[in-house]
Amino acid sequence: MSKAVPFSPRVAAASLSGQSDATWANDALPHVGAAFLGGIALDEPTRNAARELVDRDRDEFLPDDPIGWIDEQLAALAGEPLLPAVNVRAASPDSIADAAKICAAHDAVLEVNAHCRQPELCATGTGQTLLREPERLERYVEAAATVGATVSVKLRTELPGVDLPAVARRLDAAGARILHVDAMDSEPVVADVVDATDAFVIANNEVRDRESVHEYLDLGADAVSVGRPSTEQAVLQRVRAATDAWFEAERVSP
Repeated sequence: MSKAVPFSPRVAAASLSGQSDATWANDALPHVGAAFLGGIALDEPTRNAARELVDRDRDEFLPDDPIGWIDEQLAALAGEPLLPAVNVRAASPDSIADAAKICAAHDAVLEVNAHCRQPELCATGTGQTLLREPERLERYVEAAATVGATVSVKLRTELPGVDLPAVARRLDAAGARILHVDAMDSEPVVADVVDATDAFVIANNEVRDRESVHEYLDLGADAVSVGRPSTEQAVLQRVRAATDAWFEAERVSP
């Protein structure tokens, strides 16, 4: 089955807590085709956890109205040549649908955070904790997909006891159209996720240059994303050039 390509160039800017807003996304142009804003804590348990993170000197978005913040940031990106997305954290699926409705109204992607490993957030049942409870994670995806949003899930490898390709299959069946995989130091798992699902797979972790880009694309990833260096124009330029070159070579190969 041929996959839809939701953005081009096939480089995304991955969310950075407390930094990834509309201004940050605009600054990444023209080197990215997508930008994941957030992460944003949606409900009181995750907002309280975010406050604890701020107390130990981490950057976090803590607007008075998280849903209003999402609406405002996405409105600021209206008309820009990129696919906007919002990475969200929630202790239950209840608040996911409200955020997803806003994303759908802006033709944006709602990304469920099943990735964060900060203990304060994991204690609320969000972040990587969700990978150990795939049935609950499916409900998050379904809550967003039911209201018409395109759903992404941010995943991570190297969590003991988690069969990530099996989780990916379940998320695909639940309605996730994008799987955003932080490969950690287990890059071959990206290929396993690609083989397990029809979702569009974005590979993340240490994407910096031609070598890292081509490694992930050779493993079957449909796109790559840049995390911490997403504020560095030189890195974004290198990554886009390497990505464009890889897909051009694929297009012209016999």
